Amino acid sequence: MFQSFEVTSTPQFGKERATALRGAFTPLGIDGFLVPRADEFQGEYVPASSERLSWLTGFTGSAGVALVTQREAIVFVDGRYVTQLKEQVDGGVFTGGDLIGEPPHLWLEAHAPKGFRLGVDPWLHSAAEVRRLEKALAIIGGALVFLAHNPLDRLWTDRPAAPLGRVTIQPIEHAGQLAKDKIAAIAAIVAKAKAAAVVLTDPSSVAWTFNIRGSDVPHTPHPLARAVIHANGRAELFLDKRKTGIEQEAYLTQLADIVPPGDFGERLASLAATGAAIMIDPDLAPFAIGELIRSKGGSVIEAIDPARLPRARKNAAEIAGSERAHLQDGAAMVEFLAWLDKSEPGSVTEIGAAEKLESVRAAAGERMQNPLKDISFDTIAGAGSHAAIMHYRVTTDTNRSIDAGTMFLIDSGAQYINGTTDITRTVAIGSVPEEQKRFFTLVLKGMIAISTARFPKGSRGVDLDPLARIALWKAGADYAHGTGHGVGSYLSVHEGPQRIARLATQELLPGMILSNEPGYYRPGAFGIRIENLVVVRDASDIEGGDQPMLGFDTLTYCPIDRRLVLPALLSDEELAWLNDYHVETRGKLMPLLADEETRKWLKAATEAVSR
Repeated sequence: MFQSFEVTSTPQFGKERATALRGAFTPLGIDGFLVPRADEFQGEYVPASSERLSWLTGFTGSAGVALVTQREAIVFVDGRYVTQLKEQVDGGVFTGGDLIGEPPHLWLEAHAPKGFRLGVDPWLHSAAEVRRLEKALAIIGGALVFLAHNPLDRLWTDRPAAPLGRVTIQPIEHAGQLAKDKIAAIAAIVAKAKAAAVVLTDPSSVAWTFNIRGSDVPHTPHPLARAVIHANGRAELFLDKRKTGIEQEAYLTQLADIVPPGDFGERLASLAATGAAIMIDPDLAPFAIGELIRSKGGSVIEAIDPARLPRARKNAAEIAGSERAHLQDGAAMVEFLAWLDKSEPGSVTEIGAAEKLESVRAAAGERMQNPLKDISFDTIAGAGSHAAIMHYRVTTDTNRSIDAGTMFLIDSGAQYINGTTDITRTVAIGSVPEEQKRFFTLVLKGMIAISTARFPKGSRGVDLDPLARIALWKAGADYAHGTGHGVGSYLSVHEGPQRIARLATQELLPGMILSNEPGYYRPGAFGIRIENLVVVRDASDIEGGDQPMLGFDTLTYCPIDRRLVLPALLSDEELAWLNDYHVETRGKLMPLLADEETRKWLKAATEAVSR
């Protein structure tokens, strides 16, 4: 099993650990300290050795930050994690904060006393974050204090060792472009910017650029590594050689100098000492890197990571690979859903469902000779009220049976060498109330709106986001997460800069893969989410139109529970889309299914919905 269901949250230690952290404030000359979820690579998913926020508070979500002062301790999370936070932290020690409406910098500006001195680890915050904090503290006459060591790390006596996951080579048939050509293209961007070099600090960009994958981070196949690419095309890859074998080392030495990670600071300082101008992405790079460059006599050119947009815009080989991966994954999902449908209500638990889905994915991978490499994130398997917890992670403590009269939400994904998948289906277990069907249909309307959207070039995710919400808005409802996130090519299931959300300002470009996942959640009662992955394409000409348009092609094929659909709430166009989608799903997946009973289930699950 790639997923563990052990209880990892430790709220019982929150009080003593917060007290111990406060004990370090006076010697350090600070009044408070920030503990982000990020690691030294600014990643969303971090290794066990960097789970500082979880160790301190008990909160295990993938986004959050704790602010600890002498009198208060606040854990800031977004709308996805409000319910989870209440369940995982000691409410007598930590209170909840709003990561979107009043993040730490705004909280400090409004509530911190004059002269407040905030300590931070400069390796755990980007330059953009630091600027926001400095601006807020200046307003109250305070100061940001960059600490030479992280006081939490000295308290964390049983901290796990840093990972040494093995590195693999991503074959050209899946990468679609040689690494030497990617490096040359990046070097040309560096030269055009009149910089000497660029520092790639995002491990996903490093993996994509060098056509390698790793296993340092749970469910995300990138190695924790940095790279420096010079304007003349020379590259340095800061990678622990213990992560490579003979084949990988021979491959990489043709592309770059392989340098121990511990020498990164020294190498960068030497380059900066020549007065070099060095590019870094202020939204991705740790603040410490820019400070190191400036302190040694170099200058910083702030620019978008030059690998980020090319990585987001999948080439033909990556898109073709993703299409194949999604068909394989769709067949596995059908096997799982058919099994669940035939199971007696109450006989399957949330853990049992997650285990079964992983096993059918693995079996499908063996049968189709495209092995399951990993899941792309911990499966969210929520029955009844658990489905209302947007990023619910079932454990042995919370596990419950999937009973009749409820809806079951399963959000899962897989990592295959040819693509990363992410799919959510909400299904009925027996007969469910009409109100739940109504909200399911409203969510479906939003999902169809994104699937069928046509939009002019230059459109951003923020422009499309209302399309997914308008049916819910008209019903007086909404959901507290984005409508879609970018997805990598056998990389991170959450990839930027593309997304569909209220603050998504990145232009949507052909080749970008995104999720399409509106939802609705009623705490303590039920939750609904329907998710497919889509890829941005040039749209076919529209009769009578006068400008070219973009649109989405669907990648994910798997039945949507027709028992939860109220046809009267769908327009003719929406109903036609649903029925056409099911016809296409049946045609694409039926040849991949060997079991006759599963084939019969798929046929029934994709029958036309009529009024």
